[in-house]
Amino acid sequence: MTRLDETRPFIPVRIAILTMSDTRSPAEDRSGNTLAELITEAGHAVAGRALVKDDVEAIRTRVSGWIADPDVDVVITTGGTGFTGRDVTPEAVKPLFEKEIDGFAILFHQLSFETVGTSTIQSRACGGIARGTLIFCLPGSTGACKDAWHGILKWQLDNRHRPCNFVEIMPRFEEHRAKP
Repeated sequence: MTRLDETRPFIPVRIAILTMSDTRSPAEDRSGNTLAELITEAGHAVAGRALVKDDVEAIRTRVSGWIADPDVDVVITTGGTGFTGRDVTPEAVKPLFEKEIDGFAILFHQLSFETVGTSTIQSRACGGIARGTLIFCLPGSTGACKDAWHGILKWQLDNRHRPCNFVEIMPRFEEHRAKP
């Protein structure tokens, strides 16, 4: 159920997109392009974009850089969430999480089941928070990116969404680091 309070002004967030692929070039990055289009159409800013090989250190380094960047609020990755030997996105990113967003994976699989049936179990999609930055790891298909965006992220990254959303609590993600 999605409810927007149109009396509230929209607050855009800055979202970085990371694609993992050993086989695609930036010109062939359909999932990254899809995410960039959806983010822009929703009124948010694409704060950064990169494509890296399916390599734990390369992925972790790029995501860590965006976590440290005050101009990035959210990181969305696409690719590398499966079970093959090259699929290492969760191994690269989960150690960075200070808090895991368990409900993201649960809801993603529920939505994905409606689209791809039991094939959804072949994804290790996940979400978490690191140093105040939201991170969501999506499968590499454009369909999975659309499911996650339209079914979850579009709403949780819109401060007008009721009864609650991530944007209104983002300023509190780092309150445990504040000095008394």
